[in-house]
Amino acid sequence: MSGQPSIVAASGSGLAHMLEFEKPIAKMEQEIQRLEADQAESGRDYSEFIQQIRDQLNNTVREAYAALTPWENVLVARHPQRPLLRDYVRMLAKDFCELHGDRLYGDDKAMVCGFARMAGHRVMLVGQHKGRDTREKIEANFGCAHPEGYRKALQKMRLAAKFKVPVVCLIDTPGAYPGVGAEERGIASAIAVNLMEMSRLPTPIVALVIGEGGSGGALGIAVSDHVAVMEHSYYSVISPEGCAAILWRSAEHSAKAAEALRLAPRELKRLNLIDTIVEEPLGGAHRDPRAAAANVERWLGRALRDLDRVKTDTLVRRRYERLRNLGAFFAAMGEPAEVKSTKPRGRRTRVAAK
Repeated sequence: MSGQPSIVAASGSGLAHMLEFEKPIAKMEQEIQRLEADQAESGRDYSEFIQQIRDQLNNTVREAYAALTPWENVLVARHPQRPLLRDYVRMLAKDFCELHGDRLYGDDKAMVCGFARMAGHRVMLVGQHKGRDTREKIEANFGCAHPEGYRKALQKMRLAAKFKVPVVCLIDTPGAYPGVGAEERGIASAIAVNLMEMSRLPTPIVALVIGEGGSGGALGIAVSDHVAVMEHSYYSVISPEGCAAILWRSAEHSAKAAEALRLAPRELKRLNLIDTIVEEPLGGAHRDPRAAAANVERWLGRALRDLDRVKTDTLVRRRYERLRNLGAFFAAMGEPAEVKSTKPRGRRTRVAAK
């Protein structure tokens, strides 16, 4: 084969969850599997046909993923087989020592924290974990952290600053948990305190959205010196379903909301809301998790090396300036319109005469 990447290796793993736009791809993968099985049983040589289908498969996947709509990008970010936080911990982190609890209420399993060695650096890893199977998803509350999760994260970040260790945040959440218990325990306050404290934390912070980056739940651990988003992830002020429910009173308009939110990585980069887009393997991270992890490791190594060269005072000042400039824009404007006075003309004349 040529030097171009191939996704056929992933077809043997049995992608059980196919998105609508992936169905033609699935048919080609099944045809390759059928020919390979027949070749093994009968001894006939189908290598030429298999190679042709592989080339066609790679081209089809490349074209499909290059033309994803914002809503399709959201569906890829939520793919059930997409690598989660603990998958990246297993693939990238060495000597991971997990830390638990917020010293106030309990241990939120949606928020994972601990010391580790990643990309050759000692770091404090903070991130959200959704859970893989049903039991784990329920325990992790589907990645929606409670107030104790954000307080735990902040405590561990302060610990990292104490020992002059950089913080690595891996974000994957549809948003913070909106339930009554979370509100009673101060979810809004917990996120707000995180935003304030992270903005002035005296240690390097990098953040990467590995899947979903929804609302304040994502922002609560995303205030950093360098923000990156994986190629098929999204980062938004609200989920498309939530936006559609507010604007159109129905989640049926989620695709329209995703378009309006400008949540795709290319749009985020164009608007200067993020610094880097981390490439994923052909067909998404769910097709080749190890290749995706290798890309994350390369990005992480570069980002941490760049920040290591910056003095702490300069780092905090730049972080503050970066936050102040988020959302700034300039528009071409004509001459300002003349402001008409609402005062009676006679009174204005008398005032002027004085």
